[in-house]
Amino acid sequence: MAAFPSAPLGVAIAGTGFGQKIHLPAFQIHHRTEPVAIYHRDLNRAEAIAATHGVPLASNNFDALLEHPDVQAVSISTPPFLHFPMARAALKAGKHVLLEKPITLNGDEAQRLQDIATETGAIVAIDFEFRYVPAWQRFAELLAEGFVGQTRLIKIDWMAASRADASRPWNWYAQREQGGGALGAIGSHTFDYIHWLFGPVQRLSAKLTTSIKERPDPADGQLRPVTSDDICNLVLELVDGTPVQVCLSSTTYNGRGHWVEVYGDRGTAILGSDNQADYVHGFKILAATGKNPLEPVPIPDRLEFPKTYEDGRLAPFLRVVDAWVQGIEAGRAIAPSLTEGIASQRLMDLTHLSNERGAWVEVDD
Repeated sequence: MAAFPSAPLGVAIAGTGFGQKIHLPAFQIHHRTEPVAIYHRDLNRAEAIAATHGVPLASNNFDALLEHPDVQAVSISTPPFLHFPMARAALKAGKHVLLEKPITLNGDEAQRLQDIATETGAIVAIDFEFRYVPAWQRFAELLAEGFVGQTRLIKIDWMAASRADASRPWNWYAQREQGGGALGAIGSHTFDYIHWLFGPVQRLSAKLTTSIKERPDPADGQLRPVTSDDICNLVLELVDGTPVQVCLSSTTYNGRGHWVEVYGDRGTAILGSDNQADYVHGFKILAATGKNPLEPVPIPDRLEFPKTYEDGRLAPFLRVVDAWVQGIEAGRAIAPSLTEGIASQRLMDLTHLSNERGAWVEVDD
């Protein structure tokens, strides 16, 4: 693996949905990166996006793109079923990779990517952006400082309406075998921040539900069966014995948003946002010791974003990019890396296993 280039890191962007909304502008903004190529299976589409954003290369041949000397790294935000083959090809070509979650379809695939990255020396970052949101960082500090004391109960609700409309089209998101569903979309984040904030899980029990069982195929308007989940109810037990209740949904009109409640023997800390339009903007912290009333906790300037954007996801993603660049420069991955991605993916695998068995499952060391 070559040393970090003196010029900006040349990044090819694969995935033009979220990739065009967030990845592309972030790589244009960051002072150490430059988008040099756009990949799309439709060459006309790739060329149009490249021309619109001033990106010099466009291709519908991913393997050929990896051979271009200006491409030193790849960001992958394609549908999940494409993550493993594309990341594998990029890593084998010696490219650094920034990978969206869920990182693969299962933990075995994720581990294979880790093995290849270890062999080639490539640095991989995972877009678990909540780790870089100021309110979340202050919340992590409160917990590390022992504000709540010994945890007694953790309760997580993430109630969104993104898939509540039954007329939204049938696509990869509706198919479990392609990595679709609420578990992959938001459960992957949840498992990552549970480990980050509270520590490892030792066992879990899960129930996955498909509340909207058919969706119209945009190709012909016919209703197709939905095989992915849109509601996830989980009970986890941490290694320290703390119970964690988790309810995730992508089909709740006027859902309460995203809330993490921590109850301990000294106090209570609550992090949450009811902003359904933007899952990063709007987080606040409420906390109290003992029986005292909850009060807002200010976010210190040292944690605030230097600049915010209309789309709240852009500022924390820029911090993910910055950590990735620092890791490439140092020659070692910085969390969230494949290690954290594998941990999240393994818990998603166990969630499916628990749902299928209708029983608790243990997390192997």
